[in-house]
Amino acid sequence: MIRLLLIALLPFMLHASKILSYNIYDRTDRVDVMITFDSPYNGTIKQSATTNKIIIKLEGASIEASKSKELASKYLESLNISTIDGYTQIIASVPASVVLKASKTADSYGLRLRFVGETQSKESDSATPNETTSENSLSALPTKQGTEMSQSYYIVVGILLLGIIFLFILNKKIAQNKEKPNYKSWLYKENKEMVPVASGDNVKIRFQQNLNEQNSVVMLDFAEQSYLVMMGSNNVLLDKFTDNKPVTQDDFNMILQNRKQELNEFLKQEQIEEKEPLQIYKEKAAIISYGALGEH
Repeated sequence: MIRLLLIALLPFMLHASKILSYNIYDRTDRVDVMITFDSPYNGTIKQSATTNKIIIKLEGASIEASKSKELASKYLESLNISTIDGYTQIIASVPASVVLKASKTADSYGLRLRFVGETQSKESDSATPNETTSENSLSALPTKQGTEMSQSYYIVVGILLLGIIFLFILNKKIAQNKEKPNYKSWLYKENKEMVPVASGDNVKIRFQQNLNEQNSVVMLDFAEQSYLVMMGSNNVLLDKFTDNKPVTQDDFNMILQNRKQELNEFLKQEQIEEKEPLQIYKEKAAIISYGALGEH
């Protein structure tokens, strides 16, 4: 899971701009291709041309899937956009007399590719400064504000980092729990010596019988009562005795024989599902308490 989050975080760490959308505007005197990025695009733009093609390389930019568009325009015949090893390549099929002018928005979230005739391009270059400023203004391009995108970027990165830290701590605790022994009885210390449940209490094991490697049935004497408990992966109270306490080993064996089916069901249930020991104890204790009112 941590590896998947790191992979998801990788695009943010590389600071690559992703192309969100592109729009083509076919005018009578030009064709404009408006490209919008998810973050400010500060990469290098390289251009090369052949007789009928203009190739643009946007370094540090990517797009999810290749795009292709056919046009019936005298300035642009077709447009193909694809990602190739760390950069996005745009191939425009154009007539021989068409040239390209590229410019970015002030916040770098947008890029305009303008295809115009060579004659029109020269006339545009000789225009007055006021005319040039008005012509090159891309304020109408729908882009997100820089501060808004920056805040979203930091929020996403912060959430991912918190998720990684949480998973790291969770995995560490799981590993620590796996290193612990599978079974520790609430009646025994690590040296397996029996100890009282609380200071001053007199707890004594009267009888004990192993069911398997993990579970055993014991008869405990505490205060004025005796308790029949299954101890192991789960500690389960099976019964309690006030008057008719088992006295001999034969009495204890007889109780186990009568409860053989019940003990087998407990062992089967333990294999099918994992349940909190305290919850099992409470449920069984409640059943026995109601039953004891009728039996004793």
